[in-house]
Amino acid sequence: MRALVQRVSDASVEVDGAVIGETGPGLLVLVCAMGGDDESAADRLALRVAKLRIFRDDQGRMNRSLLDVGGGTLVISQFTLAADTRTGNRPGFSSAAAPDDGRRLYEHFAASLAAQGIPVQTGSFGADMKVRLTNDGPVTIWLDTADRA
Repeated sequence: MRALVQRVSDASVEVDGAVIGETGPGLLVLVCAMGGDDESAADRLALRVAKLRIFRDDQGRMNRSLLDVGGGTLVISQFTLAADTRTGNRPGFSSAAAPDDGRRLYEHFAASLAAQGIPVQTGSFGADMKVRLTNDGPVTIWLDTADRA
């Protein structure tokens, strides 16, 4: 699985003009299930996100995790993280998981984060969403559970 993790002061997601998910200080996590991923990949990714030390400590250094600071998460499905841009001008997305698998693993990832005691809100899988965020830092980290070509 892939994730683009952004440390935020706040973030929200709208569908059809209505806010369906939001968080205060914490993380916005854009997540994509890739072909061949399973629940163990979602669990590994959730653990990495929860323990990623990208929040400031008392000395201003990035030394604290989401678990340490008690922050929340807004988790958004983002199949375009599977984009293959190696050839041509149009990205290919054939390495993304099939939609049914993608939804299942996206939901499993969010549940795995919540099981660690992290407040989790989500977007709507497959919907046209408007995401707003205030990136804190800015801090943006790319995570992938597998080495890929």
